[in-house]
Formats: sequence, C-alpha cells, structure tokens
Amino acid sequence: MQSSSILIQRLRKGSHWLLLAALSAGLVAALRAFHFPAAVLLGCMAAAILTNVSSSSARPQVPPWLFLAAQGVVGCMIARSIRPGLLGAAFQHWPLFILSVGAVIGASTVLGWLLMRRRVLPGTTAVWGLAPGAATAMTILADSYDADGRLVAFMQYLRVVLVTVVASAVSHLWMVSSSAPPAATPWLTPVAWGSFAVTLVIALAGPAIARRLSIPAGSLLVPMIVGITLQGGGLITIELPPLLLAAAYTLVGWAIGLRFDRAILRHAAHAFPRVLASIFVLIAICMGFAALLVFGAGIDPLTAYLATSPGGADSVAIIAASSHVDLPFVIAMQTSRFLVVLLIGPTLARFVASRAQPPGA
Repeated sequence: MQSSSILIQRLRKGSHWLLLAALSAGLVAALRAFHFPAAVLLGCMAAAILTNVSSSSARPQVPPWLFLAAQGVVGCMIARSIRPGLLGAAFQHWPLFILSVGAVIGASTVLGWLLMRRRVLPGTTAVWGLAPGAATAMTILADSYDADGRLVAFMQYLRVVLVTVVASAVSHLWMVSSSAPPAATPWLTPVAWGSFAVTLVIALAGPAIARRLSIPAGSLLVPMIVGITLQGGGLITIELPPLLLAAAYTLVGWAIGLRFDRAILRHAAHAFPRVLASIFVLIAICMGFAALLVFGAGIDPLTAYLATSPGGADSVAIIAASSHVDLPFVIAMQTSRFLVVLLIGPTLARFVASRAQPPGA
C-alpha cells in the first residue's frame, strides 16, 4: 500500500515536470517569435509560476546544487561581457559616467525608499526591485540580503518589459532603424573545448567555494570576479555555448518561478499600481538625465537614452546593436552601473532600510 502511494506521488511529480517543460517550451517559443529579450528566462519563470499556483501538491523543485551551478554560469556570462575596451570607454568619459551612474542609482534608491516607507513591499524588496542593474543578478543578490526574491523578480522583470517597450518606441521616435529583428540564436556552434572546460570549472567551483566560505551571493559573485580577473589578464577565454546559457537561464527561471504561490501573487497584485507608477517615474527620470547628456555633452539622443535607461542590460544591448548608436558607450555605461550596484547595493539597501521606518512606527 505504501509503495503504491509512493509510486502515485512520483508519477504525479513526474507529470508536473512534464507539464512545466512543455509549458516552458511553448512560452519561450512565443516570446522568441516576438523577438523578446531574455525569452528563455522569462518564459521558464512564467511557466513555473503558472504550474506552481495551479497545483496544490507534488510541486516540482529545482535541486539547490543545480540552482547554484546555474548562478555560476550567469556569473561567467557577466564576466565574459566585461572587457578592458569597455572600461576604457568609461575612463574616457569618466565625468559623464560618474554623474549618470550616480543619478540613476540615486533616483531608483529614492523611489525604493518611498515604497518602503509606505510599506508597499516588505523589507528591502523595493530597493532591490528598482535597482537599475541586471535583473537576474539583482534577484539572486536580493535573496541574500533580507529581501523577498519573488517580489524582487516581479519588479525587476516588469521593469525589463516596460523599459524594452519604451526604448523601442524611443528608437522609432528618433527615426533610427531598430525594426530589424535580432539574429536567430545559433544553438549548435563550434566549441573551444579547452576554454569551455576552464569556464565550467570556474562556474561549478565558484559556487562551491562561496558556499563553503559563506559568502553572500557568492555563487554569482565568485565566478564573476574570477572570470573578470583571469580573462582581463589574458589567461583564459570564457567559452559559454548557447545551449549551456539556455540551460542556466531555464534553471534560474524555474527556481524563481517555483517559489511563487497564490499568497505572493495576491501581494504583488495589491502592490502592482504603485510599483508600475514607480517604474514609469524611474524611466521618465532617466529620460531627463539623457536630455542632459544630449544638450550638455553633445551625445546623440538615442545613445544617451539607451546608456541611461534603467536596464536590463541585455534588452538594451539588443536594441542598441540594431540601431545606429555608440554601442561601446552604451554597454560601458550599463556595465559600469551594474558593477556599482553590485558593489554598493547591499550597503545601500541596509542604509535605506534603517531610515525607512514609517511615521509612528
């Protein structure tokens, strides 16, 4: 009797995994058909949310070690994009970078403080949710610093969607050709196996070391820092086949989405109007900073907007790559802001939290 019950439970869990995989594939295909940025990540996260909230038992869960490994791959992906040439562009325009990066981070922090003070979201969630960095990294980091990663993911990916739509509209407004779809991802590409092996060691060993040493968010940060150091020194070339990245994004999306439940979605729905308003305010503020770059520094309008746009960096890069803009300037600005948020984000969130007590609390 007991063995029969265990078999039924396993079959039920297996059916949930099959449903999750099928729904993920369908949503990813739909998002890719519309050339949506981060389609694999967002499609898998949405599928996981739908699967989880529609089931009352036998919910699938991503094994922790697989989630940590996926974070390690994401860390290597970030490291691969940070090259000396990008940092050179930042040094060349350092006054603009300091002012723009500081202004965007300051604006997002003030908005997060207002949401915290009004108790729209719990803890430091609002600060992380509005942090203008890479959405995946911010979601992973937030979990390590007393924030609700599920709500942070909700805010971050809602912001990514809105920023992408607005950035596309701005591109058309300035009559810059951005209508051509990005090139299809070649899933099967030649692999430099030696470089791939080294990259895999960094991606897998980094999280293990971070966990051993209890480094907050180290599963992402340790591989990223090691990758930047070794690649910047010319010692390695980070090799990440598209299929490996797709698998990592799938695991991260599932791990985040499977943590949503009906209660958290109700909370998100309750906070949605104010969260939506705060994101649009942040976009408008960034447009103001872009205008200052246009009139004060002679930067062309689309380059200025994409450079100051509050991320994610991946969606901005897709639009920038298909437009006539200063791509190195845009990527360098986005990368610089991302690094600053990574470095000061935890301290800033704690500082804001300590001064966000509502009146009478």
